[in-house]
Amino acid sequence: MSGSYSPIADYAVIGDCRSAALVSRDGSIDWWCLPRFDSPSVFAALIDSERGGRFRLSLRGATSTTRRYIGASNVLETTFSGPGGVLRLVDVMPVADERVKSSALWPEREVLRIAECVGGEAVVDLVYEPRFDYARANTTLRRGPHGTIQAEHGPDVLTLRSGVPLAIAPDGSRAVGTRRLSAGARAVVGLTFADGMPTVLPADGEAACRLVDTSVRWWESWASKFAYDWEYRDAILRSALALKLLTYAPSGAMVAAPTTSLPETPGGIRNWDYRYCWLRDASLTLCALVDIGFHEEGEAFLSWVLHATRLTQPRLQVLYNVYGEERLPEHTLDHLEGYAGSRPVRIGNNAAGQLQLDVYGEVVDAAYQYVQRGGQIDRITGKVLAGLGRTVCASWQEPDDGIWEPRSGRRQNTHSKVMCWVALDRLIKLEQQGHLHGPADGFERARAAIHDAIETRAWNARLGTYTAVFDSDVLDASLLRLPLEHFADPRGQRMRATLAAVREHLRASQDLLYRYRTPDGLPGTEGAFAICSFWAVEALALEGRLDEARATFEQLLKYANDVGLMAEQIDPRTGLALGNFPQAFSHVGLINAALTLAECSGQPQGPARAATRKRP
Repeated sequence: MSGSYSPIADYAVIGDCRSAALVSRDGSIDWWCLPRFDSPSVFAALIDSERGGRFRLSLRGATSTTRRYIGASNVLETTFSGPGGVLRLVDVMPVADERVKSSALWPEREVLRIAECVGGEAVVDLVYEPRFDYARANTTLRRGPHGTIQAEHGPDVLTLRSGVPLAIAPDGSRAVGTRRLSAGARAVVGLTFADGMPTVLPADGEAACRLVDTSVRWWESWASKFAYDWEYRDAILRSALALKLLTYAPSGAMVAAPTTSLPETPGGIRNWDYRYCWLRDASLTLCALVDIGFHEEGEAFLSWVLHATRLTQPRLQVLYNVYGEERLPEHTLDHLEGYAGSRPVRIGNNAAGQLQLDVYGEVVDAAYQYVQRGGQIDRITGKVLAGLGRTVCASWQEPDDGIWEPRSGRRQNTHSKVMCWVALDRLIKLEQQGHLHGPADGFERARAAIHDAIETRAWNARLGTYTAVFDSDVLDASLLRLPLEHFADPRGQRMRATLAAVREHLRASQDLLYRYRTPDGLPGTEGAFAICSFWAVEALALEGRLDEARATFEQLLKYANDVGLMAEQIDPRTGLALGNFPQAFSHVGLINAALTLAECSGQPQGPARAATRKRP
């Protein structure tokens, strides 16, 4: 392994609801894909510190660093302190409403970096190393008009305007520079991207500062819809802002994470591309967003889900890209060493070709939850949903790959059966409420058959617990979903015993759970799974163990980094973040756990929550 790598939790994220960049504590943009989340990277030091490319702006000799997002925004402020002075760096991808955009020429994508000396004297160092196409392309810098530096790759053009004087290396591979700032002085560095479109110069001077202010106002205007009124407000709002950042605005889709191949174990091979949209997230995400006030985002995500599923119905694919396209072949980038030597680096995701029957329940339940919260579904959507129900009736007995996407073959997964039951249960309820017309009798018979199969084949009398696979002794964290999906009584004897067994078997620490401990067809291990730990909080609360649930939740909040972001997994020994980052599923789990705690404490949030979730 060459080079050095920052801990995953040392990164913050900025974005414009189309792409996102990861910024390290030392002011280095080490990951940015253009023009959208799943496009090739132009900076990828995150997964190869030598070859990947970076865009670093920092204080020379900094001895300490503090960070925050400005107000209720995704505009990042980093303050570096050193022996000679203090430097404040503001990083933003400008955003604004359409009225503002229509009055000026906006670049396709832009990052602005404003460095200001706020005490003493600051020496600013700038390193600019773009690397097109995951560092596969030969990227050469050249001088452009108006004092800019440009790089081109096919129709793609990067244009840098720098308030820090820069010298281009003789081979054109990088530009470096230094500027000394006295107190009150600032340097503006801007980078724009164009993909076959006219190149727009980055904003400079006061125009750049105005764009920062405009962006902060835009984010705070969005955040003003936040309707959560109980404890843990700051963590819930920051999670909502993270989810908005991971939303692709043109389609309403939400990517699981903006990164690929951050490892579940450093040095291991469990490295996956998460820059896509999973149907599994549909129902949980919709409830999380709508119940804290973000109705438009919840509706937009459901619209994307229904659009994507119509493209492949009656077959549902596990994941799609932000436009609902289904072909996402998996490749490895063998020229990159991976984060901290974690090979392979993957792009694309072969899980798209798996059979996961649980997604039928997620899609139908998302529509059901939307209707319970005041939404309407049209006749065409109703026919689509009924068609999904017929597919469930025909296929629920098949083995599938299951929620955790192992590469070890198909099984009779209990969670998949439960979600097939959910699909039919919600369709029956929608018909009873007059929202759709379908073959209710057939659905009722199949629902009863699935329920009986789960209660007989997933219940292990010898162990006294439900099991994750029919006729087995396998336990995994998906069993925590049984009461959350209203399949099992959270205070019933079977679910109480199952919760106890799962927590004992999967315990990684006092507050963390693994998702499973059975072989999955891959070598190596992984960390504790954040969302599973949040599911346990919900299950405890619904069982009536509120004090324990709240104590666990408060411990889990401590695994967020200094700006409130969470990874997919956590090392239970060290508390370090593992896996792709920031992870939408973790933040969805955090929000829903807080909502369940509030509800079980007599403070339900969202008008429909008390009616849609069983309370103890």
